[in-house]
Amino acid sequence: MDGRSRRWLAAALAVGMTFTLAACGEDETASGPVEVEYWAWSPNIEPVVAKFNETHTDTKIKFVKQADNPTAAGGLRNAVAAGQNVPCVVQSFGEVPSLLAEGLLADVTEQLTPYIEKKIFTDTAVKAVTVEGKYYSVPAGAAPSFMMINRAVYDQHGIAVPKTWDDIIAAGIKLKPHGIQVMNLAGEDPSTLVNLTQQAGGSWYSVQDNAWKVGFLSPESQKAAAVVQQLVDNGVVANQTYTDRPALISYFDQGKMVSLPTATWQLSNYETNFKKSLGDWQPIDLPQYADAATFVTPAHGAATLIPKGCPHLAEATEVAVWLNSSKDAIDASYLPDTGAYAWPGAIPDPSPWVESVVPKNLFGDRRAEAVPVILKATKAGIDPWVVGPNYTGVFKELQDQWALAVTKKISLQQLLEHMQTYTVEDLKTKGINVAGN
Repeated sequence: MDGRSRRWLAAALAVGMTFTLAACGEDETASGPVEVEYWAWSPNIEPVVAKFNETHTDTKIKFVKQADNPTAAGGLRNAVAAGQNVPCVVQSFGEVPSLLAEGLLADVTEQLTPYIEKKIFTDTAVKAVTVEGKYYSVPAGAAPSFMMINRAVYDQHGIAVPKTWDDIIAAGIKLKPHGIQVMNLAGEDPSTLVNLTQQAGGSWYSVQDNAWKVGFLSPESQKAAAVVQQLVDNGVVANQTYTDRPALISYFDQGKMVSLPTATWQLSNYETNFKKSLGDWQPIDLPQYADAATFVTPAHGAATLIPKGCPHLAEATEVAVWLNSSKDAIDASYLPDTGAYAWPGAIPDPSPWVESVVPKNLFGDRRAEAVPVILKATKAGIDPWVVGPNYTGVFKELQDQWALAVTKKISLQQLLEHMQTYTVEDLKTKGINVAGN
């Protein structure tokens, strides 16, 4: 890519370079183990850090607990801007290309390549940290996507287990007269449209002729929108917000909404909070498009961030790779309250830890079905998703449009047309070249 289409990347590569060089110079005469500062907010990180420090002599982790995602994001932006006290490893709070465009990430191609060549991570996981053939941060992978249905309610109304999205729509139509919604589409959460687009093999961004191409009107996007539009038009979905989590979980528990696209990390929350429907749910394969040639699930990965300005890139990469691939790290992430380990979504074989993430009571006598469903979803994961340089702002606009679409104020086609225009114009305003628009 050249010209204006390179500006976002060139700027990101330039910002903070002097911070890195200066910081490295300051540590040339340091003795003893290298200390890598690690910011994260997830539960039970401390035992993982302790395990690393116990098993490593030349590098040690200094863990700085963060209150939450926004706190870490704000703190990192301030540190990088100031060029001081920049941590070396940070739990992800955004997409790698967008964070790179902000000038927040280090180029760790040299440091990460030996691990990539050893096939420590899946190709799908690596894609999430790759921009123009270089690596920025370390793969953290994705949790597998599948569905859980309230089988008791499905059986009560004589509805077969859905295998396609058409089946979901048909189930919703049959359940509607009984006051039961087939799915929930929260007004602030367009992830269903995102995931359906990925499952169709599409992306809203691509690179063509050294410029960004925007694809909200692509066949894959249209295919995804058609599913959502049928769900909305038939009035078979709820719009319960995620902002009041206890109320949402209580709603799910009442048997009034019976199909939940989900992932491994969500299961313990349902196990803990469901009362009425505990044991009624069944894990099933994620519904497919009726014309799908092969079984696929969306698997867009995350990253463990290596910030620009980190003075110890090799050691930071070592730490982040260990956190996301080491058996010691995964074993140390065990949560006694749930009996589960952190999902090792970046490695080729997560099977040793799969059963631990399946709650004891949520699926009742169908619990044994969960492991093959999860492993099938893991193996079928695809990541066609490309994140553009303005995706953070685009996603906020998408949230507003989604809220209108799922409440029938605009159509999904109008949403796609608006987002196409908005995204193209926003890229052009930022001086980024756009192809075919």
